[in-house]
Amino acid sequence: MLLRRRWENPRLVSAVPRLAACLVLVALAALAAVPEGLAAVEDEQALAERFAPVVRLVEQEEECGPGEPYLPLDVDVVLDERTVALRGPWNAADLVKIAPAAEDLAGLYEYHLDFPGHALDPRCDYERWQRQVLTAGGAEPTVYAHVATEAGKPGQLALQYWLFYVFNDFNNLHEGDWEMVQLVFDASDAAEALGEEPVAVGYSSHEGAERADWGEDKLEIVDGTHPVVYPAAGSHANKFTDALYLGSSAEQGVGCDDTQGPHVEHRPVVKTVPSDPAAARASFPWITFEGRWGELQEAFFNGPTGMNLKRQWTEPISWSEGWRDRSYAVPTGGFLGTSATDFFCSAVESGSRALVALLRDPGTTLLVLGVLLALVLFALTRTSWRPVAPFRIARRRSWGQILSASGRMYLRNAPLVLGIGVILIPLGVVISLVQALLVGGFGLAGVDATGEGAGLLVFVLVVIGLTLSLLGLALVQAATARALVELDRGRRIGPVEAYRLAFHPVRPLLRALLAAVAVWVVLNATVVLAPVAIWLAVRWSLLAPVAELEERTIGTLRRSAELVRGRWLRVASLVGVGVVLALVAGPLVGALLIILTDAPFALLNVVAGVVYALAMPFVALVTAYVYFDARARLELEPELEQGELPAEIELAT
Repeated sequence: MLLRRRWENPRLVSAVPRLAACLVLVALAALAAVPEGLAAVEDEQALAERFAPVVRLVEQEEECGPGEPYLPLDVDVVLDERTVALRGPWNAADLVKIAPAAEDLAGLYEYHLDFPGHALDPRCDYERWQRQVLTAGGAEPTVYAHVATEAGKPGQLALQYWLFYVFNDFNNLHEGDWEMVQLVFDASDAAEALGEEPVAVGYSSHEGAERADWGEDKLEIVDGTHPVVYPAAGSHANKFTDALYLGSSAEQGVGCDDTQGPHVEHRPVVKTVPSDPAAARASFPWITFEGRWGELQEAFFNGPTGMNLKRQWTEPISWSEGWRDRSYAVPTGGFLGTSATDFFCSAVESGSRALVALLRDPGTTLLVLGVLLALVLFALTRTSWRPVAPFRIARRRSWGQILSASGRMYLRNAPLVLGIGVILIPLGVVISLVQALLVGGFGLAGVDATGEGAGLLVFVLVVIGLTLSLLGLALVQAATARALVELDRGRRIGPVEAYRLAFHPVRPLLRALLAAVAVWVVLNATVVLAPVAIWLAVRWSLLAPVAELEERTIGTLRRSAELVRGRWLRVASLVGVGVVLALVAGPLVGALLIILTDAPFALLNVVAGVVYALAMPFVALVTAYVYFDARARLELEPELEQGELPAEIELAT
């Protein structure tokens, strides 16, 4: 009866249709939303497949050798892997789980993954480990696609491809590495973007990215829609072409990124992370991991955070507005000696290795550096530097006095010595042209310039370059020796007159030089006899002043060896210091200009080459003073205590 009365209540009766109607509307909305969500995911997957990048990695021809061994991996390869540990939070010691699954990472903050190996002492461990897990898992190279929009940036859409590598083998060694490629569309969603072309493309590179317009010459596109990306060996910084790139900032990376071939081409599997956060978490639980994808280390040796913590994940359009227009490709060969860019790349790499050694074993590293510094200071304090006395050249001098006299003579007669060194500038151009013509000539002659043919070509180029370079140095030494003698006699002389005097007895010099080069080439070709070549190089280092000042028609090499006998280390150290100072001066100036200016790298290499050419007369001055010191010590009678050659035997001429 009570139930009947309730149903007879007009308020309850009228509410039933309204409730039923609401339930029907909710059900219909839910049914409509499911296909719409599925359609969005399908559109995103179709868009990602259509524009998936082609990845060209630098080929690694032998295990643990040069090249790029690391592939862009499926993250699942390192998850559920018994050699991977989850550690933290906040420290490297706490072990949370072995072989963590994707669900174990969800939502974690300040935890980190730890791969087998030591980031600061990688050797070949990570490369071999990657090969092991790939063999076990059978995974293929993979990229993670993500379609993103940004509040406040209507009508623009970003299509991102994220690449994960297990190790970054660059100056900043670290486990794990995330890089990405982004395409920007003038579209509101993936469905609209499917009917459009991208308006711009950005390749991540260290802390910044480089931009290209779609269809721009530097952007290579395969099959009309697939951009080609060249990850740099070791750093995985993405580039548009294969070249040597130099960076001198955090955005560009400090050091040199090398994408030069040959290459191995990959078309990675595309896995799309849905733009809807809930769907993304359901498909890829690790997407909410806010820890680090590699072991904890100091500073920039730390493992990186994931793609979900990068600015471009939530602000892709604003991030793209800061892309730079170019990366700086640099010449790979030196001009007029070691180039500024080569020096810069080597210096950064060496500095990075020193820092790694300091962090890995600070006690031993500091001890070694301290010992080396103490030895240098001991050597410098064991010699006399004064009086400098650059004149009265035919006398005994201490090790330090030879260097100080050479420096004083260089500075006092700068126009003369710089004029003498200028000859090396056109000679450097001639060397480059001859080598370029020879390379072209090999092809025209039908000689294969790859494989064994390439080895022969390199050998010929080295011999030609060595011969011409030593010829230039020998001429500078000869002219410098002549000029030094004239200055010591109180006569004025210019560069042209110095070379006129030097060319008078040039045939003995050329004969001795060609004989020395032939012997050096043969000995170095055997590899095992290279130390003998170095020993002979020091013994023959005085051949230019001997041939020039003593005008010997034969026996120039034998005479040089006679003067060096018993003083090999002394001569080697003096000439070696002079050569090092001259070789470093140009590249050092160029490297400083790289850091302090925005001048083109090719121009800076030319500047470095010019400085190198103008510094070589210092080597010639050192060699001349060493020659006169050796003669004084060899020919001076014991009873002559003044330590100076008599005037009548000062010169054979």
